[in-house]
Formats: sequence, structure tokens, C-alpha cells
Amino acid sequence: MEQRNSFTKEELSIAKSVDLTEVARNLGYTVKKVGNYFTLKEIDSLRIYNRRSWFRWSREYDKGQNGGSQIDFLRVFAGMEIKEAVFWLLDFAGYRRYEDWKPKTAIVEAKAEDKKKPFLLPLAAMDNRYLYQYLMEERKISKEVVDEFVKKGLIYEESRYHNIIFKGNDKNGNTLFASMRGVFDRNGNCFKCDVAGNDKNYGFNVWNEESSELVVFEGAIDLMSYADIYSDFHSNKLALGMLSDAPLVTFLQEHPQITIIRFCLDNDMPGRVATEKLTQKYYELGYEVEDCPPPKNYKDYNQWLQQARKEHLHIGRCVEKKDRR
Repeated sequence: MEQRNSFTKEELSIAKSVDLTEVARNLGYTVKKVGNYFTLKEIDSLRIYNRRSWFRWSREYDKGQNGGSQIDFLRVFAGMEIKEAVFWLLDFAGYRRYEDWKPKTAIVEAKAEDKKKPFLLPLAAMDNRYLYQYLMEERKISKEVVDEFVKKGLIYEESRYHNIIFKGNDKNGNTLFASMRGVFDRNGNCFKCDVAGNDKNYGFNVWNEESSELVVFEGAIDLMSYADIYSDFHSNKLALGMLSDAPLVTFLQEHPQITIIRFCLDNDMPGRVATEKLTQKYYELGYEVEDCPPPKNYKDYNQWLQQARKEHLHIGRCVEKKDRR
């Protein structure tokens, strides 16, 4: 492991931008949403707020053991030193890879294995009414695009809470990953989580063996928005669901015809930093790479699409479309 005495402000910002609920799941805990916060099935006195900070409502623990950031969470629940925790979070965010570094504590891996749940897709609703309503009315994605993803069986509405399920399939069409996204946003807050037991080496994806191009996004809705903006139903597409490149590694292994990778990550700092690292990594691996963020005034592709629809712009005219094939 590289020896360093301090981290840059940028590195600390990236470490503290990691979704704490995903950190907890990675350590083997069962995350539950309760109102406007999350808790853990195994530690019901703990609260996770805004997916970035936590607090444990108990007098049993001393100061420094009852709350804080993602770094404190790893320090308390994974037995890591502060420096080790920051490196772990940077690696989790895809910022930097250390071939010779793994978390010191074996408890982390053993706990995750013990708590592993079987992967079961939620039951589908009778129809996709709320799915269409949310994606078309709130996210401004065209019916044509939504129809295409529904027809391919890549998205559906689950029956209990009407969440949208985004499926991540392998090259044989087997679903090994799935994420859920709520359709009833409140005060700008939304419900998001992965289906328990999924394989994080996969992500929401569309593949076409006749295309040598792969377009990579952070989220599934940005992937769909890109397809809408460019009327692109031809290229391979992958949503990482995070800033780690594990799903990308798997996709490239399963689809060796890929020679071109276009990174369409967000315009915020974590997205820009991850893009820089990933473009360098995959360029050195021999791929033709390109950084293709949305225009600088927009955080992501869906925000760009929403604004274009709000201003009644013809999407084909508000985009300088490159030759994508």
C-alpha cells in the first residue's frame, strides 16, 4: 500500500461522497429505509442520514464511536485506521486501484459472506403504469425509449411499492444484478437501493454484438436519457451504478468485440475525477476512449434532457450529434 501522511481536499471530498448505505451493504449489513433515514437490521439504534453520515442513539458508546462520516463508519465497524478507511473509500469510488492492498480485517469479508442473501427479483406489478408515469412525466424520457426498454425486459414495475426495477444481465441474458428506484419522490428525495444478493460485478446494460462501441454511465436513467437524446438503439451501453469499474471489467470480458469506450459520467467533481482515472486506465489497456459528459451547464444526461423538453427544444437540434457508429 502506498505510504502517505495526508490526502488532498479533492480525495477527502471523493471519499466522503460515497453512498454510506452501499458501504454498509458491502460490509454485510442489511440496510432498511425508515422514513427519511436508513437503519441497519443488525444495529437498529443506528441512523444513516442523507446517505453520507451516521449516528448511533445509545449511551453505551464513547464519543467517536457513536457517529460521523463514512470514514468513521469504517473505523468503528470494520476496524480500520483512518488512513486505511480513506484508501478503502477511494478504491470503492473507483478513484485509484491498489493491486497489493486489501482491507486488513478479515472480519469484513467473513461478515459479508455470512449475511449474503439469495438474489430474488421482486414480483412484477400487473402493469407498468407508475413506471411510465414517472419516467415520462418526471424524467421526460420519451414513450418510444421507455417502450424499448420495457419490451426488452430490462425494466419493470414491482408490485409491492411500484418501484422501478433496472435489471443487469450477463451475456446469456441471466439477471445477476438489479437496482430499485422509487417513483414517488418527496421534497427532492428519492428511494434507491440494490436488490439484496445481487452481483455488483454487473450493472444495468444493453448489448449488441454487432457494435464495437460501449457507452458508460453512472446511472440507469442517464443511460435511457442518452438513448433518447441521440436516438441511439445500436451501441452497447452500461450503467455502473457507482464509480467503481467492476461492472465495466465484467462487460468487457463478456463482450470482447468492444474497442471504443465513451465515458458519459456526471459533471460533478467525483464524476470528473473518475472519468480522468478510467479514461487513462482503459487507454493504457488498448481501448479507444473518449470523455463525453453532458454540456457543462448540466450535471447529467437526464438533467440535460429535462431542460430540453421543458424549453420545447427538438432534441436532435439541441445536440451536436457525433457519428456514434
